[in-house]
Amino acid sequence: MNDVIDSSLGSDSATSAVDALPGQVGQTRRPFSGLGSTVTGTGTTTGSWAESTHSVIWLTRGGNRLPLARVGRRSWGTNLISVAVIALTSLIAASNLLDVYGSAAMWAVAAVPATLLGALIAYAGTAPALRLWWQIVFLIVAQGVIGPVIALNDTAISHVIPSVETLSQGFVSTFGAFKYLIAVPPPTGSGDGSLMAAWTICLWLSFLAGVFAIGDKRQLSVLSLLPIAIELVVCALLGTQTGFQPIASGVLIGLIMIVWLSWRWQLLELGRWISATIILLLAAGLGVGACMGIGQSRLILRDYYDPPLSPYDYASPLSGLRSYVKDHKDDTLLTVTNLPEGTPVRLAVMDQFDGNVWNLSDSTEASDSSDYRRVGTRIPNTVDGKKFTATFTIDKGLSDKWLPLAGAASSVDVTSAGKTGGANGNGGGESRSSADHTLFYYNESTQSAIIPAGLSTGMTYTESGIIAPTPTDKEIAKANAAVTNQPGTNQPGTKDVPDSVGKFASSVAGGEDTAGAQAQALVAQLKDSGWFSHGLTGDYPSLPGHGSYRINALLAGSAMVGDSEQYASAMALMARELGLPSRVVMGFLPKNDDGDISNDRTETVNGTSTVKFTGNDIEAWVEINLEGYGWVAFYPTPKETKIPDDNQNLTPPNPQTLVRQPPVPLTDPLRDEEQAHGKSALAGEDATDEPAASIWSTIGRIAAKVAIYGSPVWIPLLICLLILALKTVALARLRRHGDARQRITSGWQAVHALAGQSGIPVTGTRRDQAQAIARQLNIDGAPLIALGRQADYAAFSGQPVTPEQAGAYWRSVLTTRKLMLASQSFMRRLRTRLSLRGVFHNVRILSSIRTWRHGDKRKPDGRQPAKQRPVKRKSSTQQPAGQKPATQQPSAQQPSSQKGRQS
Repeated sequence: MNDVIDSSLGSDSATSAVDALPGQVGQTRRPFSGLGSTVTGTGTTTGSWAESTHSVIWLTRGGNRLPLARVGRRSWGTNLISVAVIALTSLIAASNLLDVYGSAAMWAVAAVPATLLGALIAYAGTAPALRLWWQIVFLIVAQGVIGPVIALNDTAISHVIPSVETLSQGFVSTFGAFKYLIAVPPPTGSGDGSLMAAWTICLWLSFLAGVFAIGDKRQLSVLSLLPIAIELVVCALLGTQTGFQPIASGVLIGLIMIVWLSWRWQLLELGRWISATIILLLAAGLGVGACMGIGQSRLILRDYYDPPLSPYDYASPLSGLRSYVKDHKDDTLLTVTNLPEGTPVRLAVMDQFDGNVWNLSDSTEASDSSDYRRVGTRIPNTVDGKKFTATFTIDKGLSDKWLPLAGAASSVDVTSAGKTGGANGNGGGESRSSADHTLFYYNESTQSAIIPAGLSTGMTYTESGIIAPTPTDKEIAKANAAVTNQPGTNQPGTKDVPDSVGKFASSVAGGEDTAGAQAQALVAQLKDSGWFSHGLTGDYPSLPGHGSYRINALLAGSAMVGDSEQYASAMALMARELGLPSRVVMGFLPKNDDGDISNDRTETVNGTSTVKFTGNDIEAWVEINLEGYGWVAFYPTPKETKIPDDNQNLTPPNPQTLVRQPPVPLTDPLRDEEQAHGKSALAGEDATDEPAASIWSTIGRIAAKVAIYGSPVWIPLLICLLILALKTVALARLRRHGDARQRITSGWQAVHALAGQSGIPVTGTRRDQAQAIARQLNIDGAPLIALGRQADYAAFSGQPVTPEQAGAYWRSVLTTRKLMLASQSFMRRLRTRLSLRGVFHNVRILSSIRTWRHGDKRKPDGRQPAKQRPVKRKSSTQQPAGQKPATQQPSAQQPSSQKGRQS
C-alpha cells in the first residue's frame, strides 16, 4: 500500500511533503481533531474536551502518553492479546447457551475448544504462508473432524479416532443441532449431537472476529464487534427466556471491547487510570440501569416452533391391549432394574373419546394431552417426590411406538438398541443405530413418551425421574376436582356417550360431596358388581373393544363382564358425566394373582432389584385430576380371580329401562377397535403389521437442502464473493470518481494495486514500476510503460485532459490488468483476485498523510524524509534575473520532486 502512495504522488516526490503549515509554528495538528483544535508546546489546548491534557482521550504527542501500540506491523504478543480478548468476549456471548445444555461442564466441552481453535486459526493468518487457504483447511478439519469427535464422543473409536459414523453424524448434526435446540425444551443435554450447535457458532464467529481484530488496519478492528454481536444474538435466540446473567454478560462484553479498542487505537492511557476507571464505572452503571429500567423480554425461537409430531395420527394403544394378553400372556415383554417396588410403568395416556375409541386428543382440542415435544437426554421436572434411576430393557413382543416410563422423567438416555428386529419386532433384520432411538417425544403433562422409530428387541435405556407421593384414601375423599382453567384440565368433550353411563354414574356417586368421594364410589361399585374375563379361549365370553356399544353392554346389558379395557373406559366416561377431569392410562402393573399391585413382584439380588413384566401385566386404569394432588390413579377393574359362570347373577346393579343408542357407526361392533385413527400394529385379535414407509425421498430432499443452503463450506465461499464484489465496487469508483485527470491517475493506481496483490514489489517512478511488473510477470512491458507515460503526462503537464481520453486510458488499463492476470498460474491468479491489498488505499493514504502533516516527520511509507533546504519566499511576483522561482510549499496531493515527471 505504501507503494501505491508513492505512485499516486509521483514516486519519490512524496519525500517533500509538508512538515508544517503556515501560521502553525510551535503548534501540532493531531489526527481525529475534526474541529481544528490545536495544542501548543506548553500544553495549552483549544478545542474539544476530549483533546485536553486532563482528559482520558489525550492524543498529544508532546504529552506523557504510553505508546501501547505502534503504527505498522505489530508484534506477535500484541496479536495474541487481541486474539485473547476476542476469545474471552466470544465465550461470554456464548454463555447464553448454558441454560440450554443444563450444565456448565457440558457447555464448556464444546464452546471452549471451539472458541480457542477459531481464534488460533485467525491468528495463523499472521503468517503469510498460512493465510487464507490453509486457514480454510484448518476450519474444515475443525468443523468436520474435531467437532464431531467432541460432540459425538461415544461414536469415536477409543473416544479419540473418528469413525465413519462420527463423521456422518457430525455432518448431519452440524445443521440438525440448531433445529434440535429449537425443538427440544431445555435442558437438552448432549444427546443427538446437540453440542455441534455451540461448536459451530463459537468456531466460525470467533474466527471472523479474530481476523478483523489482528488486521493491519487499526480502523477496521472495530468490525470485530460485528461477529461478537451476531454470536450474542444467535445464542440468545437459541437460549432461554432468562438466559445466563444477560445484563452482566452484555455490560462485560461492552467494557472489554471499549478498553481493547482504546488500546488498539492508541487512545488508552494507563497513567490516567483513575479517570478511565471512573468512566468505565459510569458506562457500566448506565448500561445496567438502562437494562433494569426496561422490561426484560426475549425473543426465543423455541417459543415459535411448532413441533411436526401429531400424536393424533397414532392409533389408539388401548385397542391393542387384549392382543398383548392373547399373544404374550406369559412372555416377558419388559425388564426393569432398580425401579421402586410397586411402581406402575406408563405406556400411553388418552383423554379423547369419539364414540369408538379412547385416543390422544388433537392439539386444537387439548393442548396438554397432545403436547408431545422432542426432548434431549434431560427433561424439565418440577415434581416433588421420591427420586429414582431405573434401567429398562425391551424384550421380544413389545414393539409399539410408546416408550415405557415410570413416574415423572428427569432424563432418559438411550444407550443401545437391538439389531435383531425391525420396528415392529418381526425379526425382519432391519437394524437401526442408537442415534435413531434417541429421537423421542415427551409429554410433561401426561408423563408419557412416543418414539417414532418404534421399540425393538434388546433396546436399553436409563430413566432418572421422580415418583410423586400417593394420597391416602381419606385425603382423596376430601379432595375436590381441579380448577378447569389450570394445566391438565383442558380436555376435549366426549362424543356418543350412552345414556346408561350418566344414569349409572348418577345413581352410584351423585350423592357424594367431593370429587374424590365420587371417584371412590365409582371404583367400589364397579369392583363389587363387575366380573373379570379377557374373553379368550376357555374364558367366559367377553367382547373386546371399549366403544359406545361395548360400554353400554357392560353397564346395561345382561352381564357386567370385561377386563380393564372396558372398566377403565366406563369409569372415565362416568367421571366426565359427573364433571370430573379424567383420562385413561395404559401401562404395566406389577400385579399378583388377584390383579392388585404387589411389591412381591420385585426380586432383589445383590442389592439390585428387578421386576419383569409380562403380557398379562398390561392394564388400563383411570386418572382424575384432584385439587392439591394432581392426577390420581384409580383402578376400577374387579379382581382377576372374580371369574363369572352361568350359575351367578351377572347383571349390572340398579336395573332400569335404558334408551337404546342410535345405530352404532361401526360395521362390526365386535371389531370397534378397527376404527382407531391411524393403523395400529396391534388391534384386537387380528393384529396387523404397520407397513414401513419409505423415507429415502425425504432423506434426499433434506440432503439436497442441506447441501445447498446449510453447508459451512459456503461460508468461505460467500466471503470470497464478498471480497470480489468489494474489489469490483472499488475499481468502478476509481474509474468514475473525480475529473478526467484524477481518473487517469487512478487508472495507474489500479495497475499498481493489482501488481501489489500479485505479490510484486514495485517502487520508483511509474516507468520503473512498469518495467518491474513486466519483468516479474514475463509480459510485454510496452503497454505498461505507455500507461505510465500517459499518467505522468496527465499529472504533470498541466495540459487539459478530456473525459474521452480518460475513458480510452481506462480501457487500456482494463486490458493490461487482464493480461497481468492471464500470465499468472491458476492458484496465484486466485490469490490475486482474493487479495485485499490496496483496496482500502484511499483511507490509508489520507490517514498516513494526515499523521505525517500533524507531527510525525516520517513519510507515509514509514521512512524518514530527506533533509529539506530552507524555503525562500518572494514578497512580489517579480523574480530577479538569473534566480529560480521560489519553490512553492508542497501539499500532500501535489508532489514537488521532479523525478516523477520524467517521461
